[in-house]
Amino acid sequence: MSDSPVRHYRVADQPRETLNPLISRSLITGERAMLAHVYLKKGAVVPMHSHDNEQITYVIEGALRFRIGDGGPDGLVVRTGEVLHLPSNVPHEAEALEDTIDVDVFTPPRQDWLDGTDSYLRDAGAGDGDTTGDEG
Repeated sequence: MSDSPVRHYRVADQPRETLNPLISRSLITGERAMLAHVYLKKGAVVPMHSHDNEQITYVIEGALRFRIGDGGPDGLVVRTGEVLHLPSNVPHEAEALEDTIDVDVFTPPRQDWLDGTDSYLRDAGAGDGDTTGDEG
């Protein structure tokens, strides 16, 4: 089975990357999809952004308030056990209403997350107001 392209992962064994004081994540990436466990402390804000990647967000624990910037619902709250689908290029922002763990699935994988060029997210804890760039 060593030649098989099939891979098995334990989420608990994946390294967790701290992006800012309120947000961390772990990533599992395939050829055409990425799964991210995102850990947000209450009050964490993912600034308004958009990306070409299709996104499915499943809240495992906690609650996120989304602001959808293309005329969609404002203040849409996604809670434990709920899922939000964001098509490609839909501007969105998220705020953790409580300590939250979510699973984000992206297709294709987020290249900016892989190469560390997601500064809008890394700087979000610094409060500099930069809302440009891509994120989940």
